[in-house]
Amino acid sequence: MIRFGLVPLVLTLIISCTEKKSFDVVIRGGTIYDGSGGDPVVADIGINSDTIAAFGDLSNAVGKTEVDAKGLSVAPGFINMLSWATESLIVDGKSQGDIRQGVTLEVFGEGMSMGPLNEEMKKGMRSQMHDYSFDIPWTTLGEYLDHMEMKGISCNVSSFVGATSLRIHEMGMANRAPTPDELDQMKKLTREAMQEGALGIGASLIYAPASYSTTEELIELCKEASAYGGMYITHMRSEGNSIFAAVDETIRIAREAKVPAEIYHLKMAGKDNWMKIDSVLSKIEKAHQEGLKITADMYTYTAGATGLDASMPPWVQEGGINEWIKKLKDPSIRKRVISEMRSPSNKWENLLQMSGSAEKVLLVGFANDSLKKLTGKTLAEVAALHGKSPEETAMDLVIADSTRISTVYFMMSEENIKRQLKLPYVSFGSDAESSAPEGVFLKSSTHPRAYGNFARLLSKYVREEKVITLQEAIRRLTSLPAGNLKIKKRGMLTSGNYADIVMFDADKIQDHATFEKPMQYATGMVYVFVNGVMVLSKGEHTGATPGRAVRGPGWVKP
Repeated sequence: MIRFGLVPLVLTLIISCTEKKSFDVVIRGGTIYDGSGGDPVVADIGINSDTIAAFGDLSNAVGKTEVDAKGLSVAPGFINMLSWATESLIVDGKSQGDIRQGVTLEVFGEGMSMGPLNEEMKKGMRSQMHDYSFDIPWTTLGEYLDHMEMKGISCNVSSFVGATSLRIHEMGMANRAPTPDELDQMKKLTREAMQEGALGIGASLIYAPASYSTTEELIELCKEASAYGGMYITHMRSEGNSIFAAVDETIRIAREAKVPAEIYHLKMAGKDNWMKIDSVLSKIEKAHQEGLKITADMYTYTAGATGLDASMPPWVQEGGINEWIKKLKDPSIRKRVISEMRSPSNKWENLLQMSGSAEKVLLVGFANDSLKKLTGKTLAEVAALHGKSPEETAMDLVIADSTRISTVYFMMSEENIKRQLKLPYVSFGSDAESSAPEGVFLKSSTHPRAYGNFARLLSKYVREEKVITLQEAIRRLTSLPAGNLKIKKRGMLTSGNYADIVMFDADKIQDHATFEKPMQYATGMVYVFVNGVMVLSKGEHTGATPGRAVRGPGWVKP
């Protein structure tokens, strides 16, 4: 017999024993790849607020939102190690091109970063706004990251501070070494950026004015980043004829600055350089044996994309776009430029030469409306239309458009891509914007990697050709880059981590973007969560913008 006074206690115990645990979201029955590279398990995931709260059998739990993931691969959100969504996200924060491939973190800063800026740099940015424009209310890199978070974005964002930006901030486009005072100021700006959350120093050494930098200058900047736990990441001084010296320089910077280093979009550019892959990988392996941390990233195509500036010698570009155009109008300078564009060289990176011919150079982005009709044509086709040589035509186009002109170069070997895919230290980056095939984005074309880089990895190289396993591909899209960047609580599906989670059909995920029609969404990504919020549901964007600024290890919280 139960005394009356004990009845409430007994009822409470009965209710508590039978009460189901509640979560904001329960993901049920998915095949979970936790990001470690290990074998998957079938389990449930519980999310509360922005955090993964539970794993395992949650059949006795309930979620305010329930997601049926049976038959789907469930993984941490993918990290785009080289993103140029710096501006496209300002125009449209939904990041459709990448979200539909499972990218939840965009990493910026290949040489140029969105801060620190001065008024002259802001003026230059405004002058190069063509298809779309936006306000520039920020000055520092930290303020830019704050701005993105406040305006509303669907993905997370993070950034290196660009060595080129630091140089322009203090020296403009000058082709010389910095004075001691200028270098001290660049180092001060580095420290400030690191405290604001920069991931380290990013370089792009084939482009002016970055190509004017000495190794010693870069070492000094990287020492500052190293003190805050940052890394050095670089588009090396050469990816072709002088790639051995470029790799040696990267390793030297890592060694002397005591900093981890990553090679942006690892490649052997130009058919004559394809066979150099063994020697390049040997240099990296020897650095590993020395105890240095050297990693790399790549995109999954045999063509790269940049501008026509990568087909002209750096000296003619000194002073910026207006001075460059002025020089190209000078007949004597023009004659010299044509000669150098046609001559093999180890002193600068000539992507026209590395492509082999103007037929393998595709023009995809013009600012001048009268030139947009040339979008999608090769440099050879345009040269034939104008009745001039490819070199003359390239110069004429830069003059007419007042831009570097977005250009695709076919330079790489499919065999080398597969070799690189197998390297355990290689992660992935699109080297592109994240846009949508609508509105202002339709004014120019792009490289298909902007819409297909990650889906192509999972479809062509994992499912179809079995170059690497699915669990290994996921590791290199998630925990590997997160670890390299020293980003906490992301990159792994584990309790306590932020709920950046993707769910896709491994049998159906597919890229559709081609060089002829690059602006086509990938398919097969079913659900995407960013910080616990669903941004993709049954393959369609929800419109949610829960993205945040992800800060580096030196961040000093205000």
